[in-house]
Amino acid sequence: MRFLKGHGTENDFVILPDPDGELDLPTSLIAKICDRRAGIGADGVLRVVRTKLAPEVADQAGDAQWFMDYRNSDGGMAEMCGNGSRVFARYLVEAGLEAPGEFGVATRGGTRKVRVEATGDVTVDMGLPVVRGESVTSVAGQEYLGLHIDVGNPHLACSIGDPVVQLDLGHQPSFDPGVFPTGVNIELFNAVGTSRAVMRVYERGSGETRSCGTGAVATAVAAAALSGDTTGTWTVDVPGGSLTVILDHDTSYLRGPAVIVASGDLTLAE
Repeated sequence: MRFLKGHGTENDFVILPDPDGELDLPTSLIAKICDRRAGIGADGVLRVVRTKLAPEVADQAGDAQWFMDYRNSDGGMAEMCGNGSRVFARYLVEAGLEAPGEFGVATRGGTRKVRVEATGDVTVDMGLPVVRGESVTSVAGQEYLGLHIDVGNPHLACSIGDPVVQLDLGHQPSFDPGVFPTGVNIELFNAVGTSRAVMRVYERGSGETRSCGTGAVATAVAAAALSGDTTGTWTVDVPGGSLTVILDHDTSYLRGPAVIVASGDLTLAE
């Protein structure tokens, strides 16, 4: 099985080219691939398959030639991955499957328009985030209030007074399963000035990661709400680097670097 490895602000992924939809990827195999000691190591897997050959998204084939079949490191499927879609787009261009510029990528959360820039940055149209109310999480016994934000997948973005660098995210923060029956990505952030936030994230199915694209968008929405705003450009600093989030009245955009760092042959078996 051929593979590549890429990352976007150190949110890292194993890419599995499967244009004809022939790979069998059980949950156990995904988990082995993502294992950082016994496998390649990654926050998730991006399977590359022609949209028209993937029944769950075949209706998007007119808008996107390629489907990003994203799996979390525990093997679970997810609707959308912001950094993953940027790495996915970088792969498509470097593999000659798409031309540089703008094109569509099919996801379980709908088609996302991406733009691969000559500078190395990749921008993704993330759609219009939806604020669905408030909820709480608890980290090491400390409770934090946040906004429930839908960015194609569920988020709880919490502005906190404690420095995020000091948090212990080695364990799953608590959340209300009545609000988040399929789990949730939890962002904890410090707002810095009027257009910057410092964020850490515990991702559903992956644990703490160095970055999260959809989480950066959710954080920007929550940070803007602190001052009563719904639009603007935000810099979101994560442990793996910095991302730019642009919020407007109709959609949101995520911009940042995406690189392919390795390729080879995968010999793991289920």
